[in-house]
Amino acid sequence: MAEMIVTSITPCLWFDRDALPAAEFYTSVFPNSRIDKVDRAPADYPNGREGDVLTVAYTLDGAPFVGLNGGPEFKFSEAVSFIVECAGQEEVDRYWTALTEEGGEPGQCGWLRDRFGLSWQVVPRQLNEMLEASDRDAARRAMEAMLAMGKIEIAALERAFDGATVGAGAP
Repeated sequence: MAEMIVTSITPCLWFDRDALPAAEFYTSVFPNSRIDKVDRAPADYPNGREGDVLTVAYTLDGAPFVGLNGGPEFKFSEAVSFIVECAGQEEVDRYWTALTEEGGEPGQCGWLRDRFGLSWQVVPRQLNEMLEASDRDAARRAMEAMLAMGKIEIAALERAFDGATVGAGAP
């Protein structure tokens, strides 16, 4: 059997009818993003009419995505989420605010659901560094602090990692 080489993998996100508004929203939130192509249905289909937006190809921060207007049969769940790794608290705050606005829902441990129902994990790089630290007690304290958070607060993680009482002092 010949070796099969995969040259690209593109996530396809199933929307009821919101593929284009979702792509417009996501490309406005993330840098290095754009809508690449909008395809309209060449004929009526089970959940739409000829001329309706069928698929939207877009790029988010350099990664390809496709949105499909497939109808109401399938919904997003936390079983699939996208991780947004942030350089610092300012980025965490910016993405958290943008993705939860206009009907998004904050979750626990850096997770949230946007207004289209898609799940995101907004996490600072510092969290992974703390969780991977050779000082396993410090890593445990950081993880326990993270588990008590909604949006991740780096200063509180650092205090926990360093052994300060969780919740002590300003965030």
